[in-house]
Amino acid sequence: MCGIVGFINSQQQKETVIEAMMERIVHRGPNSAGKYVDDQIALGFRRLSVVDLEGGSQPIYNEDRSKVIIFNGEIYNYQRLRDELIQRGHLFTTNSDTEVLLHGYEEWGVDLLQKIRGMFAFAIWDIEKQELFGARDHFGIKPYYYAEMNGTLMFGSEIKSFLPHPDFNKALNTQALKPYLTFQYSPLNGETFFKGVHRLQEGHYFTYKDGKMTIKEYWDADFRQKENLSEKEWVDKIDATVQESIAIHKNADVEVGSFLSSGVDSSYVASILRPEHTFSIGFDDKTYNEAIEARKLTETLGLNNVAAIINGEMSFKAFPLIQYHLDEPDANPSCVPLYFLSNLAAQYVRVVQSGEGADELFAGYNAYGLHTNSKVIRVVAQGLRKLPKGVRYTIGRSLGKMKNFQGRMHLYAATAPAREYFIGHAEIFSETEASSFVTPAFQDAPSIAEIVGPHFDKADQFAHEEVNKMQYLDVHQWMPKDILLKADKLTMASSLESRVPLLDIEMMKLAQSIPTKYLINQNNTKDVFRQASNRHLPEAWANREKLGFPVPIKAWLREDLGYKQVKALFEMDFVREFFDQDKIIQLVEDHHNGTADLQRKIWAVYSFLTWYKVFFIDEEIPKAETIVYDTL
Repeated sequence: MCGIVGFINSQQQKETVIEAMMERIVHRGPNSAGKYVDDQIALGFRRLSVVDLEGGSQPIYNEDRSKVIIFNGEIYNYQRLRDELIQRGHLFTTNSDTEVLLHGYEEWGVDLLQKIRGMFAFAIWDIEKQELFGARDHFGIKPYYYAEMNGTLMFGSEIKSFLPHPDFNKALNTQALKPYLTFQYSPLNGETFFKGVHRLQEGHYFTYKDGKMTIKEYWDADFRQKENLSEKEWVDKIDATVQESIAIHKNADVEVGSFLSSGVDSSYVASILRPEHTFSIGFDDKTYNEAIEARKLTETLGLNNVAAIINGEMSFKAFPLIQYHLDEPDANPSCVPLYFLSNLAAQYVRVVQSGEGADELFAGYNAYGLHTNSKVIRVVAQGLRKLPKGVRYTIGRSLGKMKNFQGRMHLYAATAPAREYFIGHAEIFSETEASSFVTPAFQDAPSIAEIVGPHFDKADQFAHEEVNKMQYLDVHQWMPKDILLKADKLTMASSLESRVPLLDIEMMKLAQSIPTKYLINQNNTKDVFRQASNRHLPEAWANREKLGFPVPIKAWLREDLGYKQVKALFEMDFVREFFDQDKIIQLVEDHHNGTADLQRKIWAVYSFLTWYKVFFIDEEIPKAETIVYDTL
């Protein structure tokens, strides 16, 4: 696990610039550094040593030094590919997966991407052809950004690494704010909150030659082909695949621990991995404590659990640094505990496994169609899903116009076209509300329909069922732009590698072939997945309601500490550039007084303003406080 950065231009004196860019991402790789510089390109690398501790330093060259690579990630099937490449005559100087990518590209070209299993963002410079090739993994587990400015192409793992480059123009993308208020993350298809900085999309590769960037897709989810297996056969197949994936994701020359919440996904991983250390975080909140619940599981399974409690004061102190590491504003409250959890785990291990991805692959979200606890309504909805599409859509649209009644939303979600109501899981401000809060300069922005529309257009080609269409949208929106982004950035902030065995290309091949009646039905979400986990967990665990990372922001914003801190930021002069200041302050007052529950709206605004202040006003790296944990 590492960080990469590079740039192409014809100017000289690249050494000092690339070193400054590398220094900005030192947290991604504190163990060593390396660079390659010639007349056209500068490549920089920061290393967190996990595999081939002695020989895996980068950049790495091929046999005749005509190609050079920098790579962030892990290739889990690299040993088999290495053997194949040796048989084909390639000579290796290391035991690293990085060198397998380089020789694999020599041997197979772009077809390499159809052979590798892992998480990756890499760049290969062909010195003879003067051509750059780069790729990002299937799901976007590893981040990859690029920008073309003032005759320079910049690329790398984190946007902040571009800041020291003299050709980088730091400017806010005015089209990003309004949709962010709805989605809680930066949802635009390509461009980020920094004007001119783009994400390389998940499942894509690029070539850059003679000043021209060409980007192509090499993989996409495809839910069309379903296998006809029994429920038990699906449970068997899921459990076998999960166990195999966790085993192959364990490959490392250092200890591998695991994150553990009270939910089924991380619990499933921990119960199979059975690591030396599991890690949990809870809050000093009386309503619910994840760490206490996780401790109960580890005691049952006989595992060692390291758990700590954090509070509001610690969280607000760390929040500017959290937003700095994220590169773009993210109002997902789970960013806070994830930052502390990563910091805690990094005191013991360099690598952890976690449970991201299972909800998207196996339909684990209630928003996919589980909106009631009534068994009767669930059974009726399951029957309605079997109706012909035209009839089903007619019923759904009629339900959408009716006054609310018990079970209406559940029946509506079971029958209506997904594109007419589903945008993901975190709708904070409605589109109309968002428009009413931002100033005129930020009104011109893509609509929700324009953002999700292209994904639904493709989903219509790759999925026949509405649940699968929602999954498809999440695979390309919610997962890479929120869930995976915060997982990567906030673990790497503490120089910790996070691996996601439930989000693997082999897991995806299995999941997309399962008929949806076995995933979401009258029993539960991700039903057969839960049944598989039940073979390794206490029975009560597999059927637990999904909680995410419960964060007590509602209480914080009603207490003096949170109320005063947030209000002070909302009252600053620069805020008027973005928001109707009176309206956002009224949100804080109404919530503080208990007249409304507005914590998510307040947190979305607070997250953006904190991020903007860090990058555009303070323009310095927030100070990292020494964290003293109250352990369980």
